[in-house]
Amino acid sequence: MIKITNEMVKEFEAKLYLDEKSKATVEKYIRDVCAFAREYSSKNDIEKGDVVAYKQKLCERYAPASVNSIISSLCSFFDFIGHQELKVKSLKIQRQIFASEEKELRRSEYEKLLFAAKRKNERLYLLIQTICATGIRVSELRYVTAEAVKTGKIRISNKGKMRSAFIPPELGKLLVSYIRKKGIKTGSVFVTRNGNPLDRSNIWSEMKKLAKRAGVSASKIFPHNLRHLFARTFYSLSRDIVKLADILGHSNINTTRIYTMETGKNHILQLDKLQLVYRN
Repeated sequence: MIKITNEMVKEFEAKLYLDEKSKATVEKYIRDVCAFAREYSSKNDIEKGDVVAYKQKLCERYAPASVNSIISSLCSFFDFIGHQELKVKSLKIQRQIFASEEKELRRSEYEKLLFAAKRKNERLYLLIQTICATGIRVSELRYVTAEAVKTGKIRISNKGKMRSAFIPPELGKLLVSYIRKKGIKTGSVFVTRNGNPLDRSNIWSEMKKLAKRAGVSASKIFPHNLRHLFARTFYSLSRDIVKLADILGHSNINTTRIYTMETGKNHILQLDKLQLVYRN
C-alpha cells in the first residue's frame, strides 16, 4: 500500500536540499510530485499502472522534453521512498538538429527589448543586458553584487560547482553608474524594493510586459532565451564549444550543443552557399 503524504514530500524536499540541489530545482521537483499526488489523492494504493496512465496524460499536454523532466522528478521521488517498482521509462526523443524559429530570439528583437526597457525600467534594461552579455542563468543573478561589479568578475556557486563569469567593461560602467545612483554599497545589484534579490517570477512578469511594449512575440521572451542568444553569438565568433561549455557552466558538451543550434532557415542558406546545384 502506498499513498503519497505531505510528510513524504517534506522529507523528500529536505533530502534534495541536503544533496545541494538549487532552490529552483527543488521547487521544480516538489511541484511535479505534488501535481502527481493531487491527481491520485483519492487513491490509497498507487500502482505502476497509475504512473503509466499519468505519463500518457502528460504526453497529451506537454512536449516530450517536458514530459521527461516531470518523469525524472517522479522517479527520483519513488527512489527516495523505496518504491522503485513505480518508476517508468522516459520517452525516447530523437536528437533535435535545428532550433525553432518561433522561439529563437534574434538580435534585432533583443535590441527592441532594450530600447523599450530603457525608457521605462532602468533596472530591467540593465538586468537583460547582464544576462545576455555574460551568459549567466537567471538564478545566478544574485551573484551579480556590488563587489563583483567592482572586480569585473562574478563568482558563481551552482549545483555544487564553482565558476567565474566576467563582466564586459562597457556593461561594468553601466552597472557602476546604476549602483552609485541607487546607493548600493554591498550585496546583490538587482533587488526588490525590500532589498531582496529578484526571483525568477519577478523577472518573468516584467519581461512579459516589456515584450508587449517592444512589439516582440511573448513566446520568445523569457530569461533563459537571453542566455541562448549569448551562446549563439559567442559560438558564431569563436567556434569553440569547449570554452563555451565552461563559460555556461555545462558539464556535458551535448547540453551546450542545444544552445548553439541554428534554425532550419539558416541551414538552408548555408546549403545554398555550397553552390553544388547546377542548372542545365
